[in-house]
Amino acid sequence: MASPATILWPEQQEPGTIRAAQPDHSLVRTIRAELAELLAARLQTVPIDDQAGRRELGRALLAQLLERESLARIQQGHCPWTVEEEFALAEGVLAALFGLGRLQPLIEDPDIENIEVNGYDEVWLSYADGREERGPSVADSDAELIQTLQLLASHSGEAERTFTTANPRLHLRLEDGSRLAAVAWSTPRPQVVIRRHRVRDVDLDDLIRLGTVDACLAAFLRATLRAGKNIVVTGLQNAGKTTMIRALANEFPPLERFATIEKEYELHLHELAGRHPRVVAMEAREGNAERDSAGTKAGSVTLRDLVVDALRLNLRRIIVGEVRGDEVIPMLEAMSTGDGSLCTIHARSASRALDRIVTLSLSAGIGMTDTFAYRLAAGAVDLIVHVDLLDESALGGRKHRFVSEVLEVDGIGEFGRPTVTSVFSPGVDGRAVPTYSPRCLPTLIRYGFDPTYLDHPQGAWPHSLDTIGARR
Repeated sequence: MASPATILWPEQQEPGTIRAAQPDHSLVRTIRAELAELLAARLQTVPIDDQAGRRELGRALLAQLLERESLARIQQGHCPWTVEEEFALAEGVLAALFGLGRLQPLIEDPDIENIEVNGYDEVWLSYADGREERGPSVADSDAELIQTLQLLASHSGEAERTFTTANPRLHLRLEDGSRLAAVAWSTPRPQVVIRRHRVRDVDLDDLIRLGTVDACLAAFLRATLRAGKNIVVTGLQNAGKTTMIRALANEFPPLERFATIEKEYELHLHELAGRHPRVVAMEAREGNAERDSAGTKAGSVTLRDLVVDALRLNLRRIIVGEVRGDEVIPMLEAMSTGDGSLCTIHARSASRALDRIVTLSLSAGIGMTDTFAYRLAAGAVDLIVHVDLLDESALGGRKHRFVSEVLEVDGIGEFGRPTVTSVFSPGVDGRAVPTYSPRCLPTLIRYGFDPTYLDHPQGAWPHSLDTIGARR
């Protein structure tokens, strides 16, 4: 039997060590319930505020419980647990109490990119190389799956997160930075999607190696960032917008002060202290079930609130992880009065991003006209960078993520719509190649851009899509 000192929290173990055995899930539930009671009683007498301290206490109590269970098992004439079985049982109990239960091993698999749960026994895994495979059950029933999500919400460390019939949706940032979205009661079975961010510390040189941009486009984007151009990154879900924003932000001067504003932390730039020691990371807060006279949840802090707050924090740039609501207005105002800000927007193409911005502006409920919305967008946005996802996995291929378009936005043109120039357009294989020189080219040259890059109509891409990386 493993001694208390050898029972490790999963992240302390080397990958692939003593983790092959599958625990008895009914026994995991029994021991987890007893451990929860022991831990609650101990915390009442000796309060521990930080989660790490609670885990250490829980692990020590678990070692005692396992020792007792092991002795009882031997006294009853059963074979003692093997080391592998005991480690699997310990991990299962700790994951059930402090982690994601039976989802935990999937979260720890470095090759898994997305996890889709359509009920406790309908699990699909998306791998970085494009594979789509059936996964193991993550609970013994839908009710148990919902209980796991409720427990996770209750000690997520975020304000008033609940998952009930009154609040049938849940959005969480997990400890490893993954994003969890869940709905229940409004669907026949509970639905859970976990999106993992496998590539965090990434810059434009990394994107060249991954095949997302070529050397020409990387040099162009670097110059636009140095020149303080405001950039909107567009694309569909899973296209790689967040990774593109990370790479662009990692080109900022190291001591520059800027803010990241997100619904749930996904960029994690504030965790890259060596790169961004002065970043101000801001996260929205959901609030509780009580509402004020305007219907706003008590205690909530919206993205719009955070953008307004950020304007008073002596920042050069503001990054909004995803613009999807009325925060578009203060974001455009921030871009109009500052320089070098970034945001992402869901759109099917770079040109449709402007229409998307206007649609969001009109839905903000402040009596804005489409003419003024287009004028505001034209005065705020300098460049639109569109990231495409080519998924050939159904044809036996893989996923390819790359920039396909870059538009320059330059003032108001005919019919009150912004004037745009296709600086980079899709080439034969869909990847962005130089098309027209931007009107801001003299400014970019002053910031180190070599204009001869634009003289190559095929860009500097590799010759084959096979060289395009599948990582996000």
